[in-house]
Amino acid sequence: MKIVIAGAGEVGTHLAKMLSKEDHDIVLLDDNEEKLNNISSMLDVLTVIGAAISVSDLKETGVQHADLFIAVTPYEERNIVACQLAKHLGAGKTVARIDNQEFLFPQNREYFASLGIDELIYPEHLAAKEIVTYLKQTSTRLIHEFSGGKLILFGVKIRSNNKIVGKTLRELAQDKDEFRAVAITRESETIIPHGDDKILVGDIVFFVSNPTTVPSILEKAGKKKFEVKNVMILGGSRIGMKTAMRLGEHFNVKLIEQDKARSLKVAEKANKALVIHGDGRDMDLLKTEGIDQMDAFIAVTGNSETNILSCQLAKKVGVKRTIAEVENIDYIDFAERIGIGGVINKKLLAASYIYRFTLNAEVSHVKCLTASDAEVLEFIVKKDSLVTRKAIHELSFPENATIGGYIRQDQGYIANGDTKFVEGDKVVVFTLPSALKKLSKFFK
Repeated sequence: MKIVIAGAGEVGTHLAKMLSKEDHDIVLLDDNEEKLNNISSMLDVLTVIGAAISVSDLKETGVQHADLFIAVTPYEERNIVACQLAKHLGAGKTVARIDNQEFLFPQNREYFASLGIDELIYPEHLAAKEIVTYLKQTSTRLIHEFSGGKLILFGVKIRSNNKIVGKTLRELAQDKDEFRAVAITRESETIIPHGDDKILVGDIVFFVSNPTTVPSILEKAGKKKFEVKNVMILGGSRIGMKTAMRLGEHFNVKLIEQDKARSLKVAEKANKALVIHGDGRDMDLLKTEGIDQMDAFIAVTGNSETNILSCQLAKKVGVKRTIAEVENIDYIDFAERIGIGGVINKKLLAASYIYRFTLNAEVSHVKCLTASDAEVLEFIVKKDSLVTRKAIHELSFPENATIGGYIRQDQGYIANGDTKFVEGDKVVVFTLPSALKKLSKFFK
């Protein structure tokens, strides 16, 4: 597939890095020559110096032959115009990064589609949505819903006092129709486990389950759910503001922002939250504002180190749920190991959303996991695809991938070796990057 990416910022660069590992023809367009030189020295991609809204520069990228055009510059208007021009020049599917949530409303999406913009992506909106999900499910490391919650993916950190330590997955899953352990992250390495693999202290175990079974698994893992009511947010960034707006009147929200002008803007937009102008790195200020009375602490400043350290301080004073925005990917594993309850990375969220457009098979959802180097995909089964011809145990499925469950006629089921899929099924697959290329042939 030929893919043109306009914008070599955080999202564009991460996408280029992710996609360059596969059999794609990647072209990265940006007006910063130094930035492109650094990227081309590290990645196997073609770089073009130019503007995303220049017809001649777009032509130089070969956009007229592109299967996918992705505009992820920092400027919403530029991305919209770039996608319009790319579509006019002959690009297949176009994706634009935006900053206005109103554009995501169904009636507005239809309008943008008429302009030649096939998909809109708002990374900060995705991040805020993820944070709210973390607050609702307080006993897990990660939670993701498929098909409106028909199947649930969640991760659990295993402590030394856990009842399931030392048990094999076969012993744990006595009823295979209820849940399935699909992956284990152990000492920074992710493995696709089998029945004889044991659960060890320090593991993050990922489960796929029916929603009704989640409490049972958490009980076995010694996890207790608690209600979040009082929330403190450090940082009035777009993510911080969107999170405060989404939490609304159902939570007691305090937001601390150092920049005065920004704090006034956040107070206007998120009027249900108490916005405080001050330096959130000042522990005395945090104590004055009652950090020890908070159920959750969310750090979403523009600095990953500040977010991690402030979450550590919150944990020390007894805050049960901490969430940090960690945009430096090298710090994610460290943040997980020191016990931060939730890690948000908008690059991974954006990559998850866009990645599905690069696959030959039809995919309704992709989730890149911050606590793992793996991805979860929800494939839609087509008529006469390979997975409809044989049961799972006969498919010679890739070793580094596993099927967790599937949704059929609006009902979620856990897969086993005898499962055979039919047209229209949505199949949840957990995979390491090494198996991604092989997966499409089973579902196309």
